[in-house]
Amino acid sequence: MPEGIKDKVAIIGMGCTRFGERWDKSGDDLMVDAFKECIEDAGIEKKDIDVAYWGAFYPMQGLSGMPLSTLLHLPFIGVTHVENMCASGTEAIRGATYAVASGASDIALAIGVEKLKDVGYGGLPAFGVSMSGANLTAPGGFAMLATRYFATYNLSPEEGKRMIGRVSVKSHHNGTLNPKAHLRREVTLDDVVKAPIIAWPLGLYDCCGVSDGSAAAIVVRAEEAKKFRSDPVYIKALQIAISSGEEIQYTDFDMAHVESTTHAAARAYKEAGIKNAREEISMAEVHDCFSITETVTMEDLQFSPRGHAREDIESGFFDLDGGLPVQPDGGLKCFGHPIGASGIRMIYEMYKQLQGKADARQIKDPKYGLTHNLGGVPHANVCSIAIVGL
Repeated sequence: MPEGIKDKVAIIGMGCTRFGERWDKSGDDLMVDAFKECIEDAGIEKKDIDVAYWGAFYPMQGLSGMPLSTLLHLPFIGVTHVENMCASGTEAIRGATYAVASGASDIALAIGVEKLKDVGYGGLPAFGVSMSGANLTAPGGFAMLATRYFATYNLSPEEGKRMIGRVSVKSHHNGTLNPKAHLRREVTLDDVVKAPIIAWPLGLYDCCGVSDGSAAAIVVRAEEAKKFRSDPVYIKALQIAISSGEEIQYTDFDMAHVESTTHAAARAYKEAGIKNAREEISMAEVHDCFSITETVTMEDLQFSPRGHAREDIESGFFDLDGGLPVQPDGGLKCFGHPIGASGIRMIYEMYKQLQGKADARQIKDPKYGLTHNLGGVPHANVCSIAIVGL
């Protein structure tokens, strides 16, 4: 039986650029900025790194390991380019973590980037991928998740729309507290409900935007971590689950949840020793590409019982001052979503929160932080979950 990586690897340094419409920076500039912050935070030099993994989904940033190696002038070490849709950032973390946990590496770099605003698309660039035979836009696929969820749990269109609208209001509030976030403006529930529709019931404020940005991490073996800093953050679990295609092929999939998230979460909790996620997880950054995605993820992660996320959303349980804060940095919705960087950005927030360095959005005495990084559409996707703690 695999024994997992719990407490075998620690994060000793992280960096993250401001996300947004970064017309002032190239993708290379953004990676350099994240890298510099990261190694300064870790207290190491570039020559100390012995392996690197970098995540980028779209080819505009380059393929193979050479774009990163030549950019940072890494000293003839192994550099691997990884891609796993929107979970590419966590995939880079996974490569670096496994390299260190296996003993093959002492100090590993994970970095992710995406520079999309310059390509001129209003949304994500089109690339002609057909998943399980269904050609879908991202808003269209997740809109179907929303309508099916509403129908499954007997929510009227008005009730459902206001439920997911409340998710966006919360994320916008948290984003105002974060100087690195892309969108930093409060919105009201009426703003969200009355916004132009993108794919019903998803309106403008239910959809994350397209952002530029980069994030990076340095990982070492756990027993070495305190040689570098007094407050490292330890990886408690890192699990991935990828759809086999069965969701779309059979009729027992209700299209009101994301099956890969349930499997990745169950394995992550087992690896980390979490018995009751709702009570033991202190905070979470989840893949809120759309407000409905966050809603169903609360149930897939066992934070809310099936069909009852609405009660927790409307009671403020997931608010910054609630029982289990979700998206303390604003999430994809407001911090932004440069594809290859998002998974690392999520861990960056957990890292800062656990160290007590999250400023105005700081959560009181967190113990465990969870990140959920999802790529694809509801019935064909990759899900990666990380749990970190002190």
